[in-house]
Amino acid sequence: MASHRRPKQPSRTRVTVLTTAAAAAVALSAQAANAAPSEKPSKDEVKAKVDKLYEEAEQATEKYNGAKEKQEKLQREISTVQDNVARGQEELNDLRDGLGSMASAQYRSGGIDPSLQLFLSADPDDYLDKASTLDQLSGQQVEALKKIQDKQRDLAQQRAEAAEKLKDLSATRTELGNKKKEVQGKLASAQKLLNTLTAAEKAALEEQEQRATRSSERQALNTSTGSSTPVGHGSGRAGAAFAAAQGRIGSPYVYGATGPSSFDCSGLTSWAYAQAGVGIPRTSQAQANAGQRIYSTSDLQVGDLVFFFGDLHHVGLYAGNGQVLHAPRTGTVVRYESMGTMGGPFMFGVRV
Repeated sequence: MASHRRPKQPSRTRVTVLTTAAAAAVALSAQAANAAPSEKPSKDEVKAKVDKLYEEAEQATEKYNGAKEKQEKLQREISTVQDNVARGQEELNDLRDGLGSMASAQYRSGGIDPSLQLFLSADPDDYLDKASTLDQLSGQQVEALKKIQDKQRDLAQQRAEAAEKLKDLSATRTELGNKKKEVQGKLASAQKLLNTLTAAEKAALEEQEQRATRSSERQALNTSTGSSTPVGHGSGRAGAAFAAAQGRIGSPYVYGATGPSSFDCSGLTSWAYAQAGVGIPRTSQAQANAGQRIYSTSDLQVGDLVFFFGDLHHVGLYAGNGQVLHAPRTGTVVRYESMGTMGGPFMFGVRV
């Protein structure tokens, strides 16, 4: 007689585990489905994030510029100290040779005790003349030894100074490398975000950028003449610097660049003033102390330096009519722009 066995039922524990796992999987799938639409940011969200990254890149760029300027200064100073040390060593060698020559001459004259020389001398008057000469040589030796000691101390101090500067240079080079990596990292992150956009979205952003540029340029034109001259007119060296910058309109922004074909913000202003025969510091923060500060926009004149953001990481040239001529950021060119659309507050101007 065939036996009828009941099918083995899964344990209650196993059923519970399977049910829980299935529920979790369903929940995760639902979350993924809900999250999927928001994974890809909108064009405007991408632009906002990219603009923020560009601003952070510009902040890092000015620190990079400062480290680079310090490196170049240290290299010049080290070269000068090393040249001085080399010349000092030659002078020390000459002093030592001179002392050696005097010592040899004294030895050849006979280094005998003076009283014994006088006792043996057939001509006391001749001896006294020689003794006078020996006393003179002895005085020269003392003076030579003093000069050698002074030169040795001087060389030791200069070598210590060179060692400190070389140590500072090494730290500055490390800082420079770190800032360069930071800038490149920000720019790479911005490009990665831009790459998430479709071709149509990229084209729309580019058109938006071009419209903003054209609008700023129109506002900067002299409406009465229609010329490409801003409403304000520069004079003196500020006017000459502004005219030089005008000639670079359309040149691309490149971090760390100081012209003549590409610029960052402080690279443009320092280059422009150099064309006017005026040397100003390399970084925007240092340029903020290059002249008389002007806090009212109504007092600004064409060619004055104008600074933005609390940390002064952006600088341009005042163009008149509330406009700035500047190198804005990566992906843009030297252009006019309204002071109200700089992305950060106007802090003050500087008249060099």
